[in-house]
Amino acid sequence: MPDTTPSVKPASMRIAKLLARAGLCSRRDAERWIAEGRVSVNGRVLLSPALDVSDADRILVDGKPLPERERTRLWLYHKPKGLVTTARDPEGRPTVFAALPPELPRVVAVGRLDINTEGLLLLTNDGGLARVLELPATGWLRRYRVRVHGTVTPADLAKLGEGTTVDGVHYGPVEAALERVQGTNAWLVLGLREGKNREVKEVLGGLGLSVNRLIRISFGPFQLGDLAPGAVREIPRRILRDQIGAKLAAEAGLDFEAPLRNPAAAPPEGRSSKRPHARPPRSVGRSAAEHAGDGRPHRHGASGKPARAARPDRADAPRPSRRGPTRGPDSRR
Repeated sequence: MPDTTPSVKPASMRIAKLLARAGLCSRRDAERWIAEGRVSVNGRVLLSPALDVSDADRILVDGKPLPERERTRLWLYHKPKGLVTTARDPEGRPTVFAALPPELPRVVAVGRLDINTEGLLLLTNDGGLARVLELPATGWLRRYRVRVHGTVTPADLAKLGEGTTVDGVHYGPVEAALERVQGTNAWLVLGLREGKNREVKEVLGGLGLSVNRLIRISFGPFQLGDLAPGAVREIPRRILRDQIGAKLAAEAGLDFEAPLRNPAAAPPEGRSSKRPHARPPRSVGRSAAEHAGDGRPHRHGASGKPARAARPDRADAPRPSRRGPTRGPDSRR
């Protein structure tokens, strides 16, 4: 009797998405590689990214097969001033990726930081994770410490919470609070969810303030803390899975069970580890759920431990007030 069981087709996705998921490049870079004729599928060179592929297809990049997929990983990187967040810079400026430790696998950045912006940059080997965390709909809050020149008034900062329009561009609500005045400069703490290009500088410029230092201190539940400039710290798998949550993990198609290509380079999974990167990232007064935009105030992070403010990343950065904005409700630039 013939077998009438319907065949199950392998799950498919766009070729650019698959290349990004493999950790080779971003989707944008994948589309450029395809246009350059560097990608072939089943022996045919692609000239357009408008193709769905699956694990059953033979995909080559520069004549080489794709590496076996590694489990989803995330690193915290303290970006120093003077580096551009791109793999190749046409102006020849130093890049973030050239400055990373050689033992790191191929990673992509979650969003970008301007060349003169310092602080927390998330790096991942999973293009699906990077894309989901960048989406405005995800709603994770990015918090910045900002030094400005000019006169700061509480009334002006309060207006930012209602949204503002600068040079015809509308920006959504921005949480802003004055931390301290230092001569003709002032330190502010800002929280944004939208992440438009140069948003911090534009909205503060609309108030007549000039930004002369900009430090990202958190991205969602992940904190810069005491990570030294230029240093990289991996988030352990258990903590990463807890902080991302099942909904975002499913949306991004994350895989926390795939093998590692270099297991010795991964942080320990046990709770007893005393290494700094094995500690859960501390929330700046909001839980991971609230970072995702549910709007409800919480006093505890996703791990259930009380949230505390991140420590200053540099000696000349102001210390967060115990009653200041870093304990209140919690992107790019």
